[in-house]
Amino acid sequence: MMLALEMYRSPAKYLAAKAVGGRIPGILTGPAAPLRLVTINEPKAEREGWARIRPILSGICGSDLGMVTGSTKLYFSAMVSMPFVPGHEIVGELLDDCQDLPKGTRVVMDSVLTCVARGVEPCQGCASGNTNRCDRITVGHVAPGLQTGFCQDTGGGWGNVMVAHRSQLYAVPDGMSDERAVLTEPLACAVHTALRAKVEPGQSVLVSGAGAVGLFATLALRELTQAGRITVVAKHAKQRELARAFGASDVVAPDEVFRGVRRSTGAFRLKPEMAKEFLLGGVDIAVDAVGSKDSIDTVLRVTKAGGRVVLSGMPASGADLSPVWFRELELTGTYASAREEPNDQPAFQTALELAAKAPLDGIVGARYPLYRWREAIDHAHSAGRLGTVKVAFDVRAS
Repeated sequence: MMLALEMYRSPAKYLAAKAVGGRIPGILTGPAAPLRLVTINEPKAEREGWARIRPILSGICGSDLGMVTGSTKLYFSAMVSMPFVPGHEIVGELLDDCQDLPKGTRVVMDSVLTCVARGVEPCQGCASGNTNRCDRITVGHVAPGLQTGFCQDTGGGWGNVMVAHRSQLYAVPDGMSDERAVLTEPLACAVHTALRAKVEPGQSVLVSGAGAVGLFATLALRELTQAGRITVVAKHAKQRELARAFGASDVVAPDEVFRGVRRSTGAFRLKPEMAKEFLLGGVDIAVDAVGSKDSIDTVLRVTKAGGRVVLSGMPASGADLSPVWFRELELTGTYASAREEPNDQPAFQTALELAAKAPLDGIVGARYPLYRWREAIDHAHSAGRLGTVKVAFDVRAS
């Protein structure tokens, strides 16, 4: 038996969180939270290539917050199996030998449950190395789940024990702290985002949002591309400081975006009647790292004709797509990370290299035992305002 936080199906709580969560934030970790601390059976590693892991640290991701707060789209409901233990950003210790990785190895995990982990013939995505595009995430000998942390059979990082397949695991280099290692998964997503953006030398880039997604995207863009000016939209003082440390050329507040981009690119500003302003001209590439309606609307309206808009945050509904049509924008999605990236190595390998050298000290700004999960979720929900980038569960303390 083990202690774990378990996500369970509750349509009533989902609807309550969706209806009033924005107005009464406390309800999201109180009566409307479909999350509970339970003692359950440990998941089993009964098939070849699978092993048990004892999580050390497990991060709280924006997608985790989305499912707790009811903001995740029902689109994803067919790709999870309830109840499940969340947590896909982990550093942990192997409890079993796993092929070439001996028991006791510290590992990080690519959370996507691909064809090889499910024991089925590779789909086109997996065969080409685009493992984040796997078409078999609901079949095979593993319960439906787009990732570990959304699958009933695997457990997740918000529990004392979980299981993973060898194909998902990467050994943590000796000397790397747990606090840096736990950032590997979100860094890998940022690597994928930066490479999907296809930045040409000298091109201007706007990153909208300076939470973990936006800050790590800024870091990856500066380290892995030859971008020219990188402008980051940041709301809070600590976010502005970190954006500059991670490679931003300029940092602007949300209400300064149009003015800042117009000034740096020489674009023309237009103000329609009873509608939001937009630019003729603008940045070459924009990365939305928030997913809100306002953020998506903004990046679409400050990207020049023929430019590229990369959606890195999980998108909300209601954005006005008129600029996509009128300005012939290229709209690009970016989800998780791939085993074969354009730089000819897995995103996780690149992420581990970034984690070793980037200025990441203090990025994990708070750690909580599992039994303090309500405080942890509250903190993560207000992380930017509180000057925190990443909140994590210290599973060893649970």
